[in-house]
Amino acid sequence: MPANTSPIFALTPLIGIAQVTTANANRDGSGTIVDVLTGTSNGTRVDKVYIKAIGTTTAGMIRFFLYDGSNTRLWKEVQVSAITPSATVESFSSSFQTDLILPSTYKLRASTEKTETFNIEAVGADF
Repeated sequence: MPANTSPIFALTPLIGIAQVTTANANRDGSGTIVDVLTGTSNGTRVDKVYIKAIGTTTAGMIRFFLYDGSNTRLWKEVQVSAITPSATVESFSSSFQTDLILPSTYKLRASTEKTETFNIEAVGADF
């Protein structure tokens, strides 16, 4: 089978935004999991993911899952530290770089281990 010899560049910038609030300690893809971003017909590249707490946090995890249309599988975990925000203390935030490619209809999903509110943003582009 011949290989693609032409470079492929992303065409349309894309941001997926979700908010997770419901506690879900499961790592098996069950429980409450929120869709952050869905791959488009030509695929979607995810370059960076941002996490921002809305209020006080306790030690726990934000979990990211990949969904292929049938199965939800754990992909990545981000440790959350205990922080009480104030006028001089920022709420919890984290980000990570990735080279994830979501095929058409695949989804990037997220959950929080504790009942705390986090905004999740996935930044990338459609091909």
